[in-house]
Amino acid sequence: MLKDITATAKKILLQNERYQYLRRKLKAHATAIKIIGCLVLPLLIIFLPAEWTLTDSLTVTQHRTVFIFALAAIFWILEPIPIFATSVLVILLELILISDSGLNLPEATEAGEKVGVILSYKAILGTFASPIIFLFLGGFFLAISATKYGLDQVMAKTFIKPFGTNPKMVMLGLMIVTAVFSMFMSNTATTAMMLSILMPVLAALPEQDKGRTAFILCIPVAANVGGLGTPIGTPPNALAMKYLMDFDITFSKWMLMGVPAVIILVALGWTLLNVFFPTDSKEIKVQISTSNKLGRKSFIVYATFSLTVLLWLTDFIHGMNSYVVAFIPVVVFLSLNILGKEDLKLISWDVLWLVSGGLALGLALEKTGLAQAIINGIPFGEMNLYVIFIIAAFVGLLIANFMSNTATANLMLPLIAIVGSSLSGLEGLGGSKTLILSTTLCISLGMALPISTPPNALAYSTGLISTKHMSRVGVLMGLIGMVIVFGILYLDQIIGII
Repeated sequence: MLKDITATAKKILLQNERYQYLRRKLKAHATAIKIIGCLVLPLLIIFLPAEWTLTDSLTVTQHRTVFIFALAAIFWILEPIPIFATSVLVILLELILISDSGLNLPEATEAGEKVGVILSYKAILGTFASPIIFLFLGGFFLAISATKYGLDQVMAKTFIKPFGTNPKMVMLGLMIVTAVFSMFMSNTATTAMMLSILMPVLAALPEQDKGRTAFILCIPVAANVGGLGTPIGTPPNALAMKYLMDFDITFSKWMLMGVPAVIILVALGWTLLNVFFPTDSKEIKVQISTSNKLGRKSFIVYATFSLTVLLWLTDFIHGMNSYVVAFIPVVVFLSLNILGKEDLKLISWDVLWLVSGGLALGLALEKTGLAQAIINGIPFGEMNLYVIFIIAAFVGLLIANFMSNTATANLMLPLIAIVGSSLSGLEGLGGSKTLILSTTLCISLGMALPISTPPNALAYSTGLISTKHMSRVGVLMGLIGMVIVFGILYLDQIIGII
């Protein structure tokens, strides 16, 4: 009998191995088919005659940039490969197709196309070392050190304690802490940390209490809107800074504009959650364990964190821009052995590559003149300026709900920057910088689905909320938030902040 059982077990194991093999093979085939399908349109474009496009005067480099842009758009939307891999692919294609160290370019094609502007390979590779990348790198170092030495737990306990035991006030405290962390840390890391803090709260609530849904949703909502507060809060903000360098939008000016938006949006989210998912509980307690031991390294982390934020806020006094300040924690933490080589593995290199790919795509669109050619082919000059603002913001918000906010910003901001600089009469509405800012902030408001942002996906993965719950709040947050963004930017323009 034991022999029969053993034989049956081996048979089941063999069948399971075959099943897993077939599953892996089918998955590999499906991925290959998806990649091939995504390549069809870009390959058609590369062989498309110039006279069939928006303009009949495309140069060779512009034509090849159309191919790169189309491929990036499709790959970022459908994700046949990871989105950060698409960014690296964009850089490689630019190096091969439109750089001075790529394939030899003809002086002209048979159709009479001129070669156009050829990009420097150094400029393309330089996107990996853009000031924007170092701004994010500084933010990552602060976030990793805060987690390693317990600064995040100390801050969470300190900030939440004053809100007492009333469930609604505890939720507000959690949202405020999450939003503050998201201004300086990865939204994803902040959400993961706060969801772990939230578990004791959920355990104290009855299973049928609607407030459980509100508590779960309050974390991603606050994490998403919190990123609006600083240039390092989200990758779209950092990408926007590239196009705002000529407009003197400093770290402190961004916070003067972004923090009021965060405050209002957190209040809006808190109100919506309490209306849609009211709790029946009268009292709740949050237990956050923190270490009482504060060594030398902990004090260095706290001091460096505080100093960095202070220098970011007072850039108008000392004159150092945010990119220079961001490098201070990198040097301090590495030099004093606060963070070691193992900690460097925790840096979100995928985000840095994703941002650099967006910068490279923007560089190609701008330098080859393709962005200007596209804008010239669309009658923006005949449109009402207010309509252009609304369309740009709404399209950004809509697309960001279905794909990465960063990928959306990568695609839209280069074109938006050209639109802003090419339209006359825009100065009365704040100029190009206001168009870029409004579009960027609205892109970050895309949070209606689990796939919209990593914080949403993390909250959804708990299994305690449904897409219906998330969409109900996310859609209203996006639409009402768009109005709030326009209102704040209008007031900032009157006051003279931007």
